[in-house]
Formats: sequence, C-alpha cells, structure tokens
Amino acid sequence: MTDYSTLIKDVFTSNGLDSLLNSLVVEKLNFLIDRMTSVNENMNLTAITDAEDIILKHIADSATIIKYIPQNARLLDVGTGGGFPALPVAIIRPDVSVYALDSTAKKLKYIDDTAVALGLTNLKTVNGRAEELGKSVNYRERFDVVTARAVSALNILTELCVPFVKIGGLFISMKGSSANEEIDLAKSGIIQLGGEKFRDNKFILKYSDTELQRHLVISKKQKNTPPQFPRMHNRIVKKPL
Repeated sequence: MTDYSTLIKDVFTSNGLDSLLNSLVVEKLNFLIDRMTSVNENMNLTAITDAEDIILKHIADSATIIKYIPQNARLLDVGTGGGFPALPVAIIRPDVSVYALDSTAKKLKYIDDTAVALGLTNLKTVNGRAEELGKSVNYRERFDVVTARAVSALNILTELCVPFVKIGGLFISMKGSSANEEIDLAKSGIIQLGGEKFRDNKFILKYSDTELQRHLVISKKQKNTPPQFPRMHNRIVKKPL
C-alpha cells in the first residue's frame, strides 16, 4: 500500500482542517485513497486520478462540511457516486450515521465493500432515486443533515434533497464557482420546500499551486415540505421551482 499520510496531513493543514485528523483517521483515509485508485482502474469512480488531487478535491473538500454536522447526527448523502462526502465523513466522524444514496448499484457495492474493509459500522448505502424515496415514510424528514455534491443545479437539488431534512436540520449543497447564479435561481424554491433563505459560506480550497473556489450553500429547514414535493424527476428538471 502506498503511504499518503504526509500528503494527507499537509493538504488538511493547508486548509485549516488538521484538527480533524488523528492517527486512525489518517490510516483509514490512506486506505481509502489506495483502494479508490486501484478500483478506479476498472470502474469509473472518478475522473481525478492523481493522489494529490484526490486528497484535495475529494477528501479535504468532503471534510469541509464536518463542522456543520451535529453530534450523533443522521446524514444522507444524495447522489453519492464514488462515496463523497459519505466515506470521508463516516471515517472522520464515527458518531454520525451516514447514509449514501445513489441509483447506481455498482458504485454502492464498491462503497459497501470499502466500508466493510475499513470497519465503518456507521455507513449504510441506499439504492434508489431521491424523488421516490423522498416520499417514503422511512426517509422523508428523517435526517439532521442532507448533503449533495456536484450532482445537479441547485434549483433541482433543493426539491430532491429538502424533503429528507427534518425540521431544524440542514440542507448543505457543495458547489463551485457557479454558486452565486445557482442560488439566485433556487431562492424561491427553497422557501416553497420549507427551508430558510440560503447562506453562502465561501472559501478557497488550496494546496501547492492549486486554488479552488468553493461554496457550502446551506439552508435550515423551518417547516414541513408540502406533500406534493418532490415531483417526478422529469417535472423537476423541466420546470424547477
């Protein structure tokens, strides 16, 4: 196994995230990177293949939401893909019950197998579509935090994600440089769905010569989502709120 521990510590320290690390967390993140790069040779988990970029753009980026997650929270990662932010959150915060939702069973099997290899008893996968599960009594308004990372435009994500958030919980959308215009298009929809006005937490994710503009766009749920939401996916995409 390749040793990425120094690089992990350097990247986290460069972004003020080093307090999240201990020897066990570094060991597990190291295993995650090693396994991901190996599996990615045969499965399209990510287009990012350089270890430094994986640590910065996937792992450190995922870790930026940690401070917003309450103790012992239930977190749902919508459209988890290769397991970001689900896997790093589960590694760094063993107190958090993490649910990784995706419609691609193949990627969820990779996440399940990785979680078993890492001994992560706090991570479960959910195979399905957000617009269907958002109406299920088992998932609707059951989560303290619901997050989505680079899945869809914000005005689509709000309708897919907010129905899962319990009153008082948070919807966190992880966005890049398009955040400002996306917030403008989604600002009426978030209110309709029961959320408060978006707060935009801007920062630069950096290491070496790389600087990335990042936004954590956050809304606190203040009332129940009306029962007609979420609509079917084609309706959401065709006519966002």
